[in-house]
Amino acid sequence: MELREWILTEHASAFDRMARSILDIVPRDRWRDGVGDGGSSIAYLLYHITYHADLAINAVLPGGDPAMATWRGRLGLGGHPAHAGLGETEDVALTADVDVEALVTYAESVQATGTELLGALDLARLGDVPAAGEALERAGVAEAAVPWLHAMWAGKPASFFVQWEAIGHRINHVGEMVSVRNRLGLSPF
Repeated sequence: MELREWILTEHASAFDRMARSILDIVPRDRWRDGVGDGGSSIAYLLYHITYHADLAINAVLPGGDPAMATWRGRLGLGGHPAHAGLGETEDVALTADVDVEALVTYAESVQATGTELLGALDLARLGDVPAAGEALERAGVAEAAVPWLHAMWAGKPASFFVQWEAIGHRINHVGEMVSVRNRLGLSPF
C-alpha cells in the first residue's frame, strides 16, 4: 500500500467508524448526557476531536485558517473563547451552548477539507516542522490560555499532525464515545 493511500484510508476509516458507532446510533437529544463523574459527553468529544483536527489540518499544515473561523457563530459558540473545547475535560458551558446539528455538519466539513488537504499534501515534507505555535496564535488560541497544547505541538513534524491529530486522536476518543454510548444503554450488541 502506498503512503498517501494509507493516510486517506485511515482518515476516512476513523470518521466512518465514528459515524457508524455514534452518529447513526445515539439520538441527538442524548449527546449532552453525562455518564458518571469525570467523563465527557458525546457532544463535547465530537467538538473536541473536530476542533483539534481543524486546527492541525487546516491551520498548522497549510498555514491557513481553521474552519472554526467561520463556524463559531453557526455552532452557537460566539461567546466562547477560541481555546474552549481543546482540553480533555469537558467544558459544560460549551456543551450546553453547542448546536449539535451544526456540530455534525462542522465535523463533516472538517473531514471533507481534511481529505482534500491530505490528498494534496507533499509527502516529502512530512518530516518538516510547521510553525504550529504561530498557527495557533493566528487562530486566536493563545499560548497563555493553553500552554500545554502549544508545548505538545511545538517542534513536531508534519507527520505528527497527520498521524495523531487527523487520525489517532479521533480513534482514541471514538473509543471513549462508544463507552459513553454503551453506558447510556444504547449498545446495539
